[in-house]
Amino acid sequence: MTYSIAMAGKGGTGKTTVCGLFINHLVKAGKGPILAVDADANSNLNEVLGVKIEMTLGDIREEIAKAEVAVNSPIPPSMSKQEYAAYKFGDALIEEDSYDMLVMGKTQGKGCYCYVNDLLRDQVNKYYKNYKYMVVDNEAGLEHISRGILPPVDLILLVSDCSRRGIQAAGRSAQMIQELDLKVKSVRLIVNRVPGGTLDPGIQEEIKTWNLDLVGIIPQDDQVYQYDAAGKPLVALPEHSPVKQALGEIIQKLGV
Repeated sequence: MTYSIAMAGKGGTGKTTVCGLFINHLVKAGKGPILAVDADANSNLNEVLGVKIEMTLGDIREEIAKAEVAVNSPIPPSMSKQEYAAYKFGDALIEEDSYDMLVMGKTQGKGCYCYVNDLLRDQVNKYYKNYKYMVVDNEAGLEHISRGILPPVDLILLVSDCSRRGIQAAGRSAQMIQELDLKVKSVRLIVNRVPGGTLDPGIQEEIKTWNLDLVGIIPQDDQVYQYDAAGKPLVALPEHSPVKQALGEIIQKLGV
């Protein structure tokens, strides 16, 4: 059975960094094969992991949708849309040594995309069962999960910075998960970029107010900024990095 994990949180909390380093930790621990999915419209998980994107599922969605009205359709007459989606899906799958990666890409344009989304959902469901883990860098609204394009999720990790507004946003996301009835087995909170690695009492109180289940904190680390500014993939951070050490402890606590 594939164990699926989704990261969620508002922009600017370091969610994608946490997601990329989470994947990297699983890879280093020999937990592969892993399917990494970048489901954020503002896709940059590949930069954290240090891989290049050639094609996204959004590109395939647009291509198939436009083929219905195009004079010169890219879909050969002898090929069905289902067959074409399967064919193009292979081009969108980025294959690395211990993990593969899919990028959902831009959100859909005007018109009805229900049929095309169904095609992509079928392809994702067919592929993800070949992996021990699926780790998803999600957008704040959990759109791809709630629409059923991505398979059901076992664990959602809400990533917040150490601000009161960040915790409040995580709390609202937790409420939305319940309202959408996503049947998630566990929802936990990670607080990122904590100065000195210690939460302020006011932030601790805010977490209690929203009834969030805190699984761990990640300290502020200037080296993360330095790597990002230099264009280095963050997975290249040294293993003794405080961020990697803290995340390793969180993963151990989660038991994944």
